Amino acid sequence: MSFGDIFYVFAIVLFSFMTFTIIRGNFLRKFDNEGNRLDLKDKEKEEEKDKKD
Repeated sequence: MSFGDIFYVFAIVLFSFMTFTIIRGNFLRKFDNEGNRLDLKDKEKEEEKDKKD
């Protein structure tokens, strides 16, 4: 294998790893440990408060 082939394979592996890491980070930021979406959590709490009043 020439240097270009090795560099090409290395670039593909690095690109795949970076893409996976970015997608995983975005996913972890949107959900809590219980699997609930964080952006919908506040809405649920507000609805519960409205029902109690």
